[in-house]
Amino acid sequence: MWIPVLLLLVGLVLLIKGGDWFVDGASGIARRFYLPEILIGATVVSIGTTLPEVMVSAEAAMMGSGSIAYGNALGSIICNTALIAALTIAIRPSSAARKSLVLPVSFFLVAFGVYGFSAYVLGSFSRAVGIVLLGLFVVYMVTTVLRMKGSVPAEGADLSEEALEAKSGEDHTVESEEQGTKDKLWKDILFLVIGAAVIALGANLLVDNAIIVAQALGVSEKVIGLTIVAIGTSLPEFVTAITALVKGYSSLSLGNIIGANLFNLVLVSGTAITISPFELPLSGTIGGINSSLVLDLPVVLLVMVLLSVPALIKERLSRWQGIVLLGIYVAFMALQFVL
Repeated sequence: MWIPVLLLLVGLVLLIKGGDWFVDGASGIARRFYLPEILIGATVVSIGTTLPEVMVSAEAAMMGSGSIAYGNALGSIICNTALIAALTIAIRPSSAARKSLVLPVSFFLVAFGVYGFSAYVLGSFSRAVGIVLLGLFVVYMVTTVLRMKGSVPAEGADLSEEALEAKSGEDHTVESEEQGTKDKLWKDILFLVIGAAVIALGANLLVDNAIIVAQALGVSEKVIGLTIVAIGTSLPEFVTAITALVKGYSSLSLGNIIGANLFNLVLVSGTAITISPFELPLSGTIGGINSSLVLDLPVVLLVMVLLSVPALIKERLSRWQGIVLLGIYVAFMALQFVL
């Protein structure tokens, strides 16, 4: 048993270091292109920290374990929102730009509508649903990139005639500064890529060994996905959020959480469903109804509403949100094992 424990610790160390590099690279790129941190968090950082979920769910789908893929996606959203975001908000409430939140939150609600229709009406997740979810991912990324390009002012567009003359007189200085900027940009990109790779490796080490222990205890696949796997694959988001919080990038952390939640539906679930369609998993019932329909899906929607709606209205995250979300997470985890 000591070998799995050792590998868990190695995975945790890799996650921490990878998260540190990833945040440094992402925040550096955001500053260099004058992009809002929350926008970078909702795209680049979110894709990087969602890689473990994609890998685990795709592998589970290929092995025919749709329950793990299903539980992993929903459990990760709940963990990201009601544990990770909740902790960061409870520790340090922060402002939230409505303009940067509208797009990812809107896409999340649309994706949840597709997911909910498949669960409540169809009772299964077909390959067509997977393709629709992946299509939403592509549309979201294209829309976000176009918005990013539109937010960057054209070079020299806002310069007066006098300013342009002054600028032309300093070309030799600008050229050397531009070279230094290019060098720093490559370093930021390198940090981003290496950080994502280290995060993925660390998460895989942790998850693989956590599953071995969970299976030895006789826990069902869906519960493993909702708890052990979801927590393990959400550690990159947790590490990134804490690292960003410590370094003062709270907006980057919020954008990462919301973006990761969206990607868990459209990218993680979309990939798993497209690879291997599956029926709605059943690990327990509440009042004779599948517990996923009564508990899992409603909790996903509830925690996202509690996180995003107050932020959209007041453009600020309050400590009470973090406390309420943490309470919901504790209750949800307890119910999983009771049921």
